[in-house]
Amino acid sequence: MTKMSAEEEEKRKKAILDNMSPRRRKHILKKGYGKWDPFQEPKDPIDIRQDKTKRTSQTLMREFLQLKDQETYSNAYGNGVVEICLGIINDDDKYWGMYEFSCWYKDLLQKEGYDK
Repeated sequence: MTKMSAEEEEKRKKAILDNMSPRRRKHILKKGYGKWDPFQEPKDPIDIRQDKTKRTSQTLMREFLQLKDQETYSNAYGNGVVEICLGIINDDDKYWGMYEFSCWYKDLLQKEGYDK
């Protein structure tokens, strides 16, 4: 694909805005026309995003669940693994909070003599 000149890009941007519904156009203008980029590249699909170890979410979940006996964990357990894995890969504060609390609680249980 050839690179557009700044003038061509501005014409296309204006044409895209003009063809939007009034409600969507108002939303773009409220956030700022100059900040809006209708030509930005899409984000990586979730299945090819990788964490710091260069593993995909699918790889991480598979590696973790292979350590567990399939007969001993429930669907809810598996769903929890999926949810927190995706949350952490997406750098969502909610899931980082859940992770850090879980690590803290595990340490607390061990420190106080409870094994789990």
